[in-house]
Amino acid sequence: MNAPVTGLILSGGGARAAYQVGVLAGIADLLPAGAANPFPVIVGTSAGAINAVTLASGAMHFGDAIHRLTAFWQAFQSHRVLRSDWPGVIRQASRFVGHSLLGLGRHLPVALLDSSPLRELLDTHLDLRGIDQALAQQHLRAVAVTAFGYESSQAVTFYQGAGAIQPWLRHRRVGVPAALTVEHLLASSAIPLLFAPVRIGAEYFGDGAVRQSAPISPALHLGANRVLVVGVSGNPRGPGAPDSSERVFSGQQPSLAQIGGHMLNSTFIDSLEDDIELLQRLNQLSQLLPEQSPAHGLGLSPVEVLVIAPSQPLDEIASRHRRELPAALRLFLRGPGATKTSGAGVLSYLLFEAGYCSELIELGRRDAMAKQAELRRFLGVAPPL
Repeated sequence: MNAPVTGLILSGGGARAAYQVGVLAGIADLLPAGAANPFPVIVGTSAGAINAVTLASGAMHFGDAIHRLTAFWQAFQSHRVLRSDWPGVIRQASRFVGHSLLGLGRHLPVALLDSSPLRELLDTHLDLRGIDQALAQQHLRAVAVTAFGYESSQAVTFYQGAGAIQPWLRHRRVGVPAALTVEHLLASSAIPLLFAPVRIGAEYFGDGAVRQSAPISPALHLGANRVLVVGVSGNPRGPGAPDSSERVFSGQQPSLAQIGGHMLNSTFIDSLEDDIELLQRLNQLSQLLPEQSPAHGLGLSPVEVLVIAPSQPLDEIASRHRRELPAALRLFLRGPGATKTSGAGVLSYLLFEAGYCSELIELGRRDAMAKQAELRRFLGVAPPL
């Protein structure tokens, strides 16, 4: 049996990715002081890519990396990610209408929001030289981020790893070796229509969750044989989740924000949950086959999966914090209905404010502690005496 190689999957989701930081902080609390990075393979998509690369850059000192990542998200304000002042919001909205509806300024990026501040924030926050150091010291095997190519229609996973890791080519998804840069993170987190596409090489890229049919697959290509998945689903399915037969329907037409929220959920959440379900079924199938069966060499070797996802609906948390948005951005989102309870799904992705992010971090930490027995077993951490 191969030695266990643990992969960490950090899915996308805009501001929802603050939840992942809480889960990682909970894991850091379970590890001994000064423990090495427990995740040789780290894969991130969208805002999860920022968390993944931050963690990989600090893999030499896991606890310190989590501390920096927590402080980074707890200090968030919208203006550090996107233009939220009156001139910035009005200018970007005018450009979007002129470009998309009137055909003016064809060289302008297609985006409702101006995310240029995010570039400066990442340039200040990240020291990507730490990835090479972690790879050289074998504290890291590979780190990867996924972006979507608008012309190729492929989910492209850019990975930086130690040794010879073969690129892969599957249906609409490829793996490409690269020295990761801020451009890769900006591309992976560029939510379509909301944030501008980013050019890498000859192609423009957007959020990696688009058309990413197998979010777990890159970690397996990079050598992981078991994975911890930290999701950002806002609809818990476990005990205590609301029964569909108990719902009360308003009978009102959905708002633009409500429709947008469902589209974002289908982009960021559904493919991950479907991939987890498929992997669990393949694991069940592999258990029915003899150990010496040739099928075990054809991708049917069992892959242990541990999933941690929010125990509370994130859109409800976002709705409680909607007044934290800057006035200009709040007015901009009011028309589509994003500041109403029914449209809080969109808000949960865009609410880059300290109060909301801090509550998600705390929720992630609590959810990790609720699964600490499973996490200790999964990571091989002995319980305290």
